[in-house]
Amino acid sequence: MGFCAFRKLFKWWGFLRPFSVMLIVVVMVGVLLMVQTKMKNFIHKNGVFVQFDVQEKVGMKNLEPVKVQNRSNKGELLSTSVSPYHDWDLFAADYEEMMKTLKIFVYPDAIMSNKFSTFSSIFLPHTNPFDPKLGNYFSEHMFKIALLGSSFVTKKPEEAHFYFMPFSINVMRNHPRVHSASAIEDFVAGYTDRVSSEFSFWNASGGADHFYVYCHSIGRDAASKHQKLHHNSVQVTCSSSYFQRLYIAHKDIGLPQVWPRQHEQVLNPPDARYKLVFFAGRVQNSLARRDLLELWKNDSSFDIFSGSSSFPYKEGFRRSRYCLHVKGYEVNTARVSDAIQHGCVPVLISNYYDLPLANILDWSKFSIIVNERDVPHLKKILLSVPKRTYLNMYNNLGIVRRHFAWYSSPKKYDSFHMTVHQLWLKRGLHRVDW
Repeated sequence: MGFCAFRKLFKWWGFLRPFSVMLIVVVMVGVLLMVQTKMKNFIHKNGVFVQFDVQEKVGMKNLEPVKVQNRSNKGELLSTSVSPYHDWDLFAADYEEMMKTLKIFVYPDAIMSNKFSTFSSIFLPHTNPFDPKLGNYFSEHMFKIALLGSSFVTKKPEEAHFYFMPFSINVMRNHPRVHSASAIEDFVAGYTDRVSSEFSFWNASGGADHFYVYCHSIGRDAASKHQKLHHNSVQVTCSSSYFQRLYIAHKDIGLPQVWPRQHEQVLNPPDARYKLVFFAGRVQNSLARRDLLELWKNDSSFDIFSGSSSFPYKEGFRRSRYCLHVKGYEVNTARVSDAIQHGCVPVLISNYYDLPLANILDWSKFSIIVNERDVPHLKKILLSVPKRTYLNMYNNLGIVRRHFAWYSSPKKYDSFHMTVHQLWLKRGLHRVDW
């Protein structure tokens, strides 16, 4: 009887089996349709899914900012729909700890130098840092002024995390006694020897908790005649290039290069930016710039100039969606911060550039990085950027611009505090007793 029941069950299974397979297929198709419904508003670009509004129109007249913002309990603006920070919460907590704890000892030359001494100007803070003539070296001088007036400075060297060597490469370059590259190297080496012989702080760490700041390109070789200064001390520099022999990426710090700017710029909205690209600069010292000019000078969607533009410089940033930073003599220029301050998405064409604040900021969320060899494909690259991605980048510029600004009275999260935070991240070196 049991055998008969088994035969009947087997017979029914044989009859239903095709329908069970069909049922499984129907279920799988249903699942796939649900997934497709969820994903139909996404476009896949460079490994990242970027969401689009189903009814959005792709056109220059519809480029309105995406009003998606997240705020912390304290009201800090954190992000648009795609944050420009790797981890805001982690950074913000660490920043607050730095503000409470960090101490820096400044060698007395920056405070007590005899103003009538031959070399006093090399150490004393600049009396007029917003002088337009300072140009590319503005950040170097503003850091010293901001530090000397900050609560980070301590008169007790034993409690300091870092020690600031306050010489100015820019002032040396224009000094009648120390203007040549070789003389600057000798001066820096001699000063370091004096510090190590007169104070015990240098010898406690071999100079590893000491730092100096510069933006002049000649400063890249300033430490070449003092081995410990080069190998151990931190250089805070605008010329942060992996390609330079005296720059050590894991030790040194990239400094945002900023031109003197007294007032914050009002951002032009995206729909007022009718040009695709803007660039103006000398081409004599850059193969990449020459290629750029040769390839794109006749394209009507590009405003590209060899030398000065035919209209006010800042107008090029205000009316363009993308502004090019192309390597010249150095990997760095102030065009990056100019673009950020004017809401023009920076396009970085500068191989080996160790971007400032890259361990805090996700540069891919507010800029586009292009290899120098891809200049011939530049227009195709920029036109392939989805509208929503561009709008996210534009909105993020409004968030990160405060990190690329100097103020006569330093403000929270400005260039000064962000650079000091980079130092803070390198604290904790082993030190022997004095």
